Amino acid sequence: MDPQRYAELFRSESREQLSEINRALLDLERAPGDVQPVTVLFRAVHTLKGMSATMGYTAVAAFAHELESLLDRVRNGEQGISAELMDVLFSAVDVLETGVDRAVDGMADAPGSADVLEQMRHVTGGGATAEFRALTGEYRAATAATAATAADMVAPVSAAGTAAAMAAAMAAPGSLDDGPGVLVRVRQSPDTMLPGVRAFLVIQKVRELGEIVAVSPPLAELQAAEVPQAFAFRLVTALSPAEIEKAVVAAGDVEHVEVSAGRGRQRAPVRMGALDEAASPVQKGTRHVRIELARLDTLMNLIGELVIARGRLMQLTAGHGDAALDEVMTQTGRLVGTLQGEIMASRMVPVWQVFDRFPRLVRDAARQLHKEIDFTVEGKEIELDRSLLDEIGEPVVHLLRNAVDHGIEAPEVRETHGKPRVGRLTLSASRERSAVLVRVRDDGRGIDRARVLARAKELGMVGADVARLDDDLLFRVIAAPGFSTAAVVSDLSGRGVGIDAVQARVRQLGGTVEMETEPGRGTTITLRLPQTLAIVRAVLATVGGERYALPLTHVRETLAWSPEAVQRVQGKEVLVLRDEVLPLLHLREVVRAPGVHADSADIVVLERGARRAGLVVDELTGQQDIVVKQFDGARDGLALFSGATILADGRPALIVDVGSLL
Repeated sequence: MDPQRYAELFRSESREQLSEINRALLDLERAPGDVQPVTVLFRAVHTLKGMSATMGYTAVAAFAHELESLLDRVRNGEQGISAELMDVLFSAVDVLETGVDRAVDGMADAPGSADVLEQMRHVTGGGATAEFRALTGEYRAATAATAATAADMVAPVSAAGTAAAMAAAMAAPGSLDDGPGVLVRVRQSPDTMLPGVRAFLVIQKVRELGEIVAVSPPLAELQAAEVPQAFAFRLVTALSPAEIEKAVVAAGDVEHVEVSAGRGRQRAPVRMGALDEAASPVQKGTRHVRIELARLDTLMNLIGELVIARGRLMQLTAGHGDAALDEVMTQTGRLVGTLQGEIMASRMVPVWQVFDRFPRLVRDAARQLHKEIDFTVEGKEIELDRSLLDEIGEPVVHLLRNAVDHGIEAPEVRETHGKPRVGRLTLSASRERSAVLVRVRDDGRGIDRARVLARAKELGMVGADVARLDDDLLFRVIAAPGFSTAAVVSDLSGRGVGIDAVQARVRQLGGTVEMETEPGRGTTITLRLPQTLAIVRAVLATVGGERYALPLTHVRETLAWSPEAVQRVQGKEVLVLRDEVLPLLHLREVVRAPGVHADSADIVVLERGARRAGLVVDELTGQQDIVVKQFDGARDGLALFSGATILADGRPALIVDVGSLL
């Protein structure tokens, strides 16, 4: 087998296992007496070990084997749970994660693996196992021996007395015809990538359901397979055939599953080994296909251009009076819209794919600062565009670190203020119309407005006559480049780049940042993001002959100019709308367009969270799906636009960043 052919798939699968390992470690640390996290840990490490051995990454497989041995001691009650053990386990997982990436990239062993192995030896009071010494020493000198021993390593680990019986059953495929339990036959999909690893994952998944007493072909042979397989096993379980089938299919790349009690109840013979190319038509088609993100990006770019072309074509054919042409254009528009929706939906992924790595980050930061924090993640099922989800990871890391370092107090300080020793930190995702809100909320000390105000005056950021900072001005000060009130620069924060970096990145993504804080009660920072970066619905407005796009996400309603609705308060124009007084802005003045205000105008009521304002434009020309094109702002230009687009008539328009107005 050529490992490089499946290297990226292995990396992806391994990250899923590592994520599960980290979650289980956090659960174990919170509840040391719970056996379930240990079971999950053992199973995930064992799976990762088998996958690594199948790929020929013996250094990763060897380290995973040693970690598995330590977890086996914990599972059997020979090793107690302690803070020292947990630190070693977390360090070991870090080595595994680094080792996976280095192995895929063709690099040497993960740095620090020997030190962590020594820590594991110290915790257990023993030395490295014979298997580990062989794998890290002799295997590097003998390639043939490596392959043989790696296959031995991934043999199933069972309770005492069961391993020998299982090995004998595996060596005798004929024993599947009769025996305890049910007979399960599995056929992999013809396009299965990494079939040996996938078959191994099926076996691991089924072990959660009961006891496997026989496998055919033998597991070592099955794992070494380079072509999709048909295989079978006998399973002793109390679950129904439907539940068994569901678990097998969940392992992925399974085309057909058949569960029967014995020879007499088999519906169709399945040949063991490689799939027969002349096999009968499949009963269940492949439900999932892995695809590179670059291809989805290309599809999104193409559908964006198609949307522009559709708008241009509909404008050119409008008013021709040809019923047949109008019908074709209507159908074309509908098909393009459906295609656009399907492509956008194919790019949407749940936020847990990024959020799952944050509990470990918060745990490590809290231990470094000697704080006790209960971290909760909510709304994991909310979906975002894949490219946007990749971009929000860094801003969220900044916010979480700031909350741990500056927001939540030390346990002793919290007790003196009548608070629980354990601080609460919440990361949540929710949907609001066409936007997604990502919130980081803590119950810490809040932001010291007086301290920030004093520092802002010292730096000349606000006037000497300013007596208090409201939430809006407070955030503007904190988000200024380089601003920090930290007396000491730590590994986590204090350099004045956190909030500034968050705001800059979120604005690049077409979103906004909002903050609420209350002394002694905590701080909440909200990232308001579009669901996708590529295509958005927008209201089109003109000022001085130029056209601008206002994302519909921030448009509450539109009004015609009315002298009765516009008044002056303290010398400034305001909009009186249903007993609500809103500040009034003129887009002509904002963009510094020449000319004077038109006699007749339209007003767009904009909103961003709880903030609202009226924006006066010369004319509204309708709504349109626009394709967002990012661009670098002109030097000394206005920081007012989040991108540009091409309208239906082929002319460009700038997209207004509403966050810069409110």
